[in-house]
Amino acid sequence: MGYDLERFVGYVNEGLLCSICRDVLEDPLQAPCEHAFCTACIHGWLVHHSNCPEDRQVIDVSLLRPLYRYMKNDLNRLQLHCRNREYGCEMVCSLESIDRHERECEYSQIPCSNAGCTVQIERRNLDGHLAVCEFRSRECPNGCGYTILSAEDTQHNCVAELRTELELLRSEMICRVEEAKHEMESRLDSQRRHMVQKESILQNEIEELKSQMSRMMSDVRSLMAAERQHRQELEQAELEKRELMELLKGLQKDCRLTTTEGSRKSNFRPLTRLESVKRKPREVTVI
Repeated sequence: MGYDLERFVGYVNEGLLCSICRDVLEDPLQAPCEHAFCTACIHGWLVHHSNCPEDRQVIDVSLLRPLYRYMKNDLNRLQLHCRNREYGCEMVCSLESIDRHERECEYSQIPCSNAGCTVQIERRNLDGHLAVCEFRSRECPNGCGYTILSAEDTQHNCVAELRTELELLRSEMICRVEEAKHEMESRLDSQRRHMVQKESILQNEIEELKSQMSRMMSDVRSLMAAERQHRQELEQAELEKRELMELLKGLQKDCRLTTTEGSRKSNFRPLTRLESVKRKPREVTVI
C-alpha cells in the first residue's frame, strides 16, 4: 500500500500514484509499459494475474524495474505530514526523510517495555509511564536481592524466594556436576581406548624391531665368518707367495751359477734344480 494522498502538501502528479491502490507510490517498481506500482501492490496483483492492471499487457515479476531517476527525484521531493499528526505532531518533511522522522517521532505510539504490560504510549511519555507502571520491576527493599514486580509487592516473601533460589541453584549445580562427571568419564574412556590402541601399535613395532635385530645379528655372524675365511685365504696366499719367491730366488741363483761355469766348461753344465726335477727319470714299473 502507498502513502495516503491526504497527507501530502500541494499538488501530486498523477504519474506518482500507484495504478492499483491509487495512493502515492511507496517503494515503487515500474513495468515495461511504464506504469508504476507500489512493490507490495504489484506483487500481490501478480499472484492472481499475469498482466498489467492498467493496459493488460503481459508482465512478469522478473520484468519489473526501479522507477526512472527523474520520477524518483520528483517523488522524494514531495512534502507530507507526519502520520502522528492526529496525536499532535506538526512536522512536515520530504518523502525521502519521512521514515527517519517517524522512527524518532516523540508522538509515535510505542508499547511499554515492561513484561506483561500491554499499554501503548507516546514515546515522549514513556519515561513517566515506566516510573508508575504496575509491571515495572525493582529490587526487593528488604535486601534479599530478588527482583520483583510492583504488582507482587504484597505477595513477596524474602525467605521463600531465597529458598526457591537456593533449590534452583542446588539443582543446577547437581546437573552441572553430573554433566562434568559424564564428560570426564567419556574423556577417560576415550583416552583409555587410545592408550590401548597405542600400546598395541608399540608392541607390534617392538616385535618388528626384534625381528629386524635378529636378522641383522644373523647377517653380522655371516659377515664375520666370511671375513675369517677371507683372512685365512689371504694368509694361505701370502704363504704360497713367499714359497714362490724363495723358489724364484733359487732359480735365479742357479741360472747365475750355470752361466759362470758354462764359460769354463763348454761341454759340461750341471743341471739346475728345476731341470733335475724335470729330467728325473721315471720309475719303471715291471709287470
